[in-house]
Amino acid sequence: MKIPLAWLQLTHEKIRLLVALAGISFANILMFMQFGFRDALFASAVVLHNQLEGDIFLMSPESNALIAMASFSKRRIYQALGVQGVASVHPLYLDFALWKNPETNATRSIMVIGINPNENILKIPAIEANLDQIKLSDVVLFDERSRPEFGPVVEWFNQGKTVTTEAVGRRLTVGGLFPLGASFGADGNIVTSDLNFIRMFGKTRDPSVIDVGVIKVHPGTDPQPIINVLREQLPNDVLVLSRQEFIDFEKSYWQESTAIGFIFSLGAGMGFIVGMVIVYQILYTDVSDHLPEYATLKAMGYKSSYLLKVVFQEAIILAVVGYIPGFLLSTTLYSVTADATSLPVQMDFQKASLVFNLTMVMCIGSGVIAVRRLDAADPADIF
Repeated sequence: MKIPLAWLQLTHEKIRLLVALAGISFANILMFMQFGFRDALFASAVVLHNQLEGDIFLMSPESNALIAMASFSKRRIYQALGVQGVASVHPLYLDFALWKNPETNATRSIMVIGINPNENILKIPAIEANLDQIKLSDVVLFDERSRPEFGPVVEWFNQGKTVTTEAVGRRLTVGGLFPLGASFGADGNIVTSDLNFIRMFGKTRDPSVIDVGVIKVHPGTDPQPIINVLREQLPNDVLVLSRQEFIDFEKSYWQESTAIGFIFSLGAGMGFIVGMVIVYQILYTDVSDHLPEYATLKAMGYKSSYLLKVVFQEAIILAVVGYIPGFLLSTTLYSVTADATSLPVQMDFQKASLVFNLTMVMCIGSGVIAVRRLDAADPADIF
């Protein structure tokens, strides 16, 4: 079996090879983690959007995101009910409250979601099963994927204990659990009835306003013509959005209106540059150390294209072999990060292929720069 010259040259200096692979793996981990955080940001930002049963959504044009909603009159959803093709309309209430940890009494901001328990719009079976609970006064459902700083609510509830705490000056009882998940904007969530929501925030906001209007159309009906009619008929104090537009609106806020999206993209770019510098140094040093050998090959009749191919083969070998430990370590770090932050940080094919392609570009690009040293491989000068 013929062993490629590129592999022999790389393995000739084993310490140098290990350093190169460690550097490439480190660059991969940097890129993986930045892309993982970025995707977790977008995924967690729209986790509630994806659980809402609706085809059309109304919101105030002054709203920025779910964490910064501006209210509008509830009359608008009832006006929408008069449009042909609309099957039902549902108000959604959103606000933040200071949740008191039932064990330590420390407070932390939590998102409060108010819905009509007689017309559930959340596609979460655990909420559907506990709608009767939130019909009771000051009873809430607690997001079991909330951050642990809210207290041992899940543990106590599963042990059969009565979990009570305070928020917005009211004594609340946890009547059930549901899975939703934390986000960069909200560390935890609770769901309650619209009446309980109004009781909680009645002193600080008008009970006749809502934050999101959820509209369902009749099965088999195309929502786009209805959206067009609503945009014509409703006043300009509300935005009429399709489901995808509602999701894109939220993602756009985090990507364009905050520094978080830019920071993660910058971090991935820095990882790419670090990896490129490391690979370039390794390849350049390798070419320099073996310049007499390359000159000898030229003197024997080998063309420059063959020597270039050897260097590019080295770059590809470094990219593939260095990617494997970076991928495996990043997968482990994703799992650790998800457990620590309650964010949906997970490995998928899209991220894996993106980082692999960037690694190939990083290594081949470094090879393109390093092969310029081969121009000095002139037998007449070296010997």
